[in-house]
Amino acid sequence: MRHSHSRRRFLKSIGAGAAAAALSRVVPWFSPTPAPLSAGTGDGDNNEAGLPQRELGRTGATVGVFSLGGEATVEMSNQRDRAVEIINRAIDLGVNYIDTSPRYGNGGSENNIGEVMRHRRNEAFLATKTHERSYDGTMRLIEQSLGRLQTDHLDLYQLHNVRVHDDLDRAFADNGAIRALERLKDEKVITHIGISGHRDPEVLLRAIREYQFDTLLISLNAADTYYKPFQKELLETAVEQQLGIIAMKVTAVGRVFREDGITSMEQALGYVLSLPVSTAIVGISTVKELEENVRIAQRFDPYSNEQMREIEELVAHYEEEANFFKHYW
Repeated sequence: MRHSHSRRRFLKSIGAGAAAAALSRVVPWFSPTPAPLSAGTGDGDNNEAGLPQRELGRTGATVGVFSLGGEATVEMSNQRDRAVEIINRAIDLGVNYIDTSPRYGNGGSENNIGEVMRHRRNEAFLATKTHERSYDGTMRLIEQSLGRLQTDHLDLYQLHNVRVHDDLDRAFADNGAIRALERLKDEKVITHIGISGHRDPEVLLRAIREYQFDTLLISLNAADTYYKPFQKELLETAVEQQLGIIAMKVTAVGRVFREDGITSMEQALGYVLSLPVSTAIVGISTVKELEENVRIAQRFDPYSNEQMREIEELVAHYEEEANFFKHYW
C-alpha cells in the first residue's frame, strides 16, 4: 500500500476550509476460453480461476469481465460476516474490480469492503463515488469513504448518478465536484476520474464530450434498446474515446427475469458482455450466486447479432419494467 506522508497531510486538510485552496486501443470484446472455476486459496493469486480479462479503456488497468457491485448483501451492515465472505471469495475467483458508493447501505457497503481491503487492498481495483456536486461536499465525502474503506487511495472516483443537465452544471462549476476530483488526482489520492448514470444517455453524452473522463458506468441490459438507449450514440462515443466502460443494471435489480421472457443469468450477463464493455458489475446476495456468475463469465462466448436480437425480443413486452430506473430514479 502507498502511504505517502504528503497524501496523509493532504487528507487531513480535507474539509470545509479546503474550498479556499481552490485511447490507444479499443476495448477487446473477449479473451480466450478460461479454465474451470477454482476453489481458491486466498494466497494473493487473484485470477487463479481464469476469469476472462479486458482492458479498462485507456486507464492501463486490466479487469475481469465480471466484477463485484457493492449492493445486495455486500451493503448490509447487519450481514458483515456474509458480506466479507462474498468479497473474499470474489477476489479468490479472479474478480479484481470492486465498485461501491457511500450511499449503498448508508456507508455499510464501504464498511464491509473496507474489512477486506484492510488485508487485500493490493488485489483490487477499488472504485467508489461522490453524489455531491460541490467541491466542499466532495472533499468531505471522500474523507469519510477512505476511512470506511480503510485505504488512503482509490483507483477510481466517480460522479455518481448524474441524471439531469443541472447535475453537470453544478459539477463543472468553479466550485464544483470536478475541481475537487482534479485536486485529489493531483495529490494522488485518486488515480482515475469517472462518471455514472442510469437515467438519460443525452446528459452523459454531453458530459463525456465536455470533459475527459477515464471511465463511464452505465446501465445496460436487453431492454435498454427500447427506451433512451445507452448502447447507441453514448456507447459508440465512449468506445471512440477509449473510455473504460462499466455496465450496471444487468438484471434491472432482478426485474429482467420472467417466465415468459429472460429466464437465466447466462442470457442476461451474456447479452451485456457481448457489447463493447470492459466489465459488468453485479450485486451479489450469496457465495453460491457469486460462483454461478463467475462460471457464466468463464464460459462466455459472444452472442451473434441474431442471438442479441432474440434476447431483446424476449423482454420487449415488459421493457418498461426492465428500464424502471430510467423512468423513476
